[in-house]
Amino acid sequence: MIISCKKEATETIDKKRSEEQIVKKDTPLKSENDTIKTIDDIKKEYVNINSLLTLKKFDSTQFSYNCDEREGEVTLYYRDKKLAAVKNFYAEHSHFSSSTTYFVKNDQVFFIFNDETVWSFDEGGTPEKPETKDDIKEKRIYILNNKAVQCFEKKYSIYSKANNINPENIPNQKTKCDITELMKKYQLILKNKNTRGEIQCL
Repeated sequence: MIISCKKEATETIDKKRSEEQIVKKDTPLKSENDTIKTIDDIKKEYVNINSLLTLKKFDSTQFSYNCDEREGEVTLYYRDKKLAAVKNFYAEHSHFSSSTTYFVKNDQVFFIFNDETVWSFDEGGTPEKPETKDDIKEKRIYILNNKAVQCFEKKYSIYSKANNINPENIPNQKTKCDITELMKKYQLILKNKNTRGEIQCL
């Protein structure tokens, strides 16, 4: 009987150790150096968060705003109750829209993707079926220690009547960095992050 109890106790201990090893193996290790220090770190973390956004793996909250002719919606994405990304989309004067996504780690923005679209009527078409053109400008901003260190811009047009070039094949052009207005907007979003429903202006 004593031998049997010892055997069960040994099996229980072995099982517990085995479970602990599995948990340790599956749980990502975090260290004090778990921060973004280089452009390569930014790229890796962007890919990680963007893939989770695509797979809808985040919890999220939303609020909207309506200011004059600017109507927008803000979505905040969380993982383990920590802010991971913020998306601000708005449309203005019916011919313009803008979308800005802030990528966040350890409460600091490390990457901003912004695209603006202006659409207009193009030559050709009929009143019943007009031809349209979307002029698109994309911005990619790399941030370290709250300072923009690299900024790129890409411009292209999408036509309703033509075979369009793949935007992925259009090279980015390096530009001067200015994130003042984008970060002001981000701070306003944080001030309203617990808002539900609609506010007047952001």
